[in-house]
Amino acid sequence: MPLRQGVILEFELEGSDFNGAGEASSKIKRTLQQLGIRHEIIRRIAISAYEAEMNVIIHAYRGVVKAAIYQDRTELTVQDEGPGIADIELAMKEGYSTAPAHIRELGFGAGMGLPNMVRCTDKFDIKTEAGVGTRLSMTIYH
Repeated sequence: MPLRQGVILEFELEGSDFNGAGEASSKIKRTLQQLGIRHEIIRRIAISAYEAEMNVIIHAYRGVVKAAIYQDRTELTVQDEGPGIADIELAMKEGYSTAPAHIRELGFGAGMGLPNMVRCTDKFDIKTEAGVGTRLSMTIYH
């Protein structure tokens, strides 16, 4: 189904809300399926959205994930209010995590979130400020 104008989805996230974890990315995935986007593209978008969503839930106080779905691309933006990322270069390394032990015991915080987002997107940008929060911008072309 051709998209003449974009479909915009927006979800508010609360830090530490593990009961709601994955809901936003699941709704984005379902919408993409309804729009007839190719499976391999949906997979990349869903992984990116889920990893970003989980980073907000694990590390921030609150945040917003927004998916703008167009005919040729999907743009994901995630803005959180939280501690920010002290060292982006270190945070981009596979396996590096600042998640506390109780989060790791839940099966989260393996340090693959940012690397997975970079791997699954065509464009990736991160801006962070200590004590303010982090903003992710990701584009995946269809």
